[in-house]
Amino acid sequence: MRESGRFVVLVLDSVGIGELPDAARYGDAGSATLQNLARAVGGLALPTFQALGLGNIAPIPGVAPVESPRGSFGKMAERSPGKDTTTGHWEMMGIVLDEPLALFPRGFPDEIVRPWLAEIGVTGVLGNRPASGTEIIQELGEEQRRTGWPILYTSADSVFQVACHEATVPVPKLYAWCEAARRLLDPWQVARVIARPFVGEPGAYRRTYNRKDFSLPPPGETALDRLAGAGVEVVGVGKIPDIFCDRGVARKVHTEGNADGLAQTERILGEMGPGLLFVNLVDTDMLYGHRNDVPGYRRALEEIDRALPRLIERLRPGDLLAVTADHGCDPTTPSTDHSREYVPLLVHGPGRPRGSALGTRPTFADLGQTVLEHFGVAPMPVGTSFLREVA
Repeated sequence: MRESGRFVVLVLDSVGIGELPDAARYGDAGSATLQNLARAVGGLALPTFQALGLGNIAPIPGVAPVESPRGSFGKMAERSPGKDTTTGHWEMMGIVLDEPLALFPRGFPDEIVRPWLAEIGVTGVLGNRPASGTEIIQELGEEQRRTGWPILYTSADSVFQVACHEATVPVPKLYAWCEAARRLLDPWQVARVIARPFVGEPGAYRRTYNRKDFSLPPPGETALDRLAGAGVEVVGVGKIPDIFCDRGVARKVHTEGNADGLAQTERILGEMGPGLLFVNLVDTDMLYGHRNDVPGYRRALEEIDRALPRLIERLRPGDLLAVTADHGCDPTTPSTDHSREYVPLLVHGPGRPRGSALGTRPTFADLGQTVLEHFGVAPMPVGTSFLREVA
């Protein structure tokens, strides 16, 4: 490890910037989260993102290109098959999959469900089909409370989601049920088991921030493992530690929504020494993308835009901030699932007079390689660093 500043990776969950060439294979032709959102609301007002160069990446109504952006700008293509959170984050840190993680478009088979129920001591499940998480708890929430059975559902992603009312199944018990599922699902290559606690009364059930992800372990060494091995501190904020099964993460910071995640990031930047600060802001995806909530998605982006100057002010000479995403989730399309898209890449370093064009990166893994080179750590087998273009 060489003496270096901090590196901040800020993942705006689901903020894609246009369909990938193979998007039609995933049912995502025409998806473009940022561009379609901007058109739907008559233009986005994101002055900080605009100054960093967001409008220089692609035409986005309301976000104009600037002649001298404060950040370097480009976009990244996902090389792995799929369009889920796990695949996207793993690829950022050097794991490129050859085969997609398992999907269950008709629900989970008895070979999975029966052993799981036997282990947790429950006689049945509700649902067991692809569904919107917000809709299925309204539909089955009352029955869940009456029977105590878990609501089981999936989506177009590789997820086994378990929803229970917190008054019926306490959160620790729900976590234990999900841990049991995780053990059984590893051989099936299911990316995530997700605990989805909810509260409220019929007609007004709502999910809580006691959500927890139980991820499939990365299939090989990641950039986080290499950083940890070299003595570089990695701080994971939000669901980052869950996605990587805590591997390589020295410090975990739980968050309750974007406002809290941004405040925690600002706080950590005020006291953190050299190391990687890896942050996921989930509300754009969880609260707005999956609900096709166009006004909410816009408000979430504006909230992040207003907070970014405070984060930038806390950067020190030698620090770098990279803002990106893990996939798309276009709230203007009929689908409520993730979308197969390019993701934006904005990189800012204090004291740099203007940014440079980073072009279209062929893999998210270029970001992890840049992080490793920043700290003088040996590179991963996949990806090309762009450090010289931004430092």
